[in-house]
Order: sequence, then C-alpha cells, then structure tokens
Amino acid sequence: MTVAKSILLFGAAAVLEIGGAWLMWQGIRESRGWLWVGGGVVALGLYGAVATLQPDASFGRILAAYGGVFIVGSLAWAMVADSFRPDRWDITGAMIALVGVGVIMYGPR
Repeated sequence: MTVAKSILLFGAAAVLEIGGAWLMWQGIRESRGWLWVGGGVVALGLYGAVATLQPDASFGRILAAYGGVFIVGSLAWAMVADSFRPDRWDITGAMIALVGVGVIMYGPR
C-alpha cells in the first residue's frame, strides 16, 4: 500500500507542478492575464505541500525521484495540452527516467 500511495502522490504532484507552470506560462507568455498566473501560483504551492506527504522521509530522495516523474509528466502534459508528439528519443529518455525513479524510491535498502 505504501508504494501505491507514493505513486499516487507523485502523480498528484506532477499535475500540480506541471499544471501550475503551464498556467503561469499561459498567463505571462500567452498574455491570458493575472488570473491564470494566480492559479499557477496556487497550484505550485499545493505541489510543494503534496510532496511533503510522501511516505519516505528523505527530502533529497523524494525530489530526485520526482525529477523522473516530472520528465514523464511534462511530455504527457505537452501531448494533451499542446498537441506535442514525442519522438522515440523522448520516449526512451522518459522510460530511463522512470527506471531511475523505481531504483531511487523503491529499491531495497
């Protein structure tokens, strides 16, 4: 159950961080306004809170592993929100990053 909880928290953190950054981008770069920027600020703050809920107590380990989740989540977000089409190297890199997440977070200690 702890691994499942951790994976769900990583997913929630990814949606909040990537979504928050995307809202900021839309608000500033795409001139959609300060309401979008404010939504981004709130989402990014919630990302920070969700990250603290991970079962593992090591800040460095959590953030290192989350880097791999962020890679995969960013590509997925771009596919949905911006019609981005990852190439085989994007996909290969994302899979390598996920293997790293697994080793860092769930390897035997």
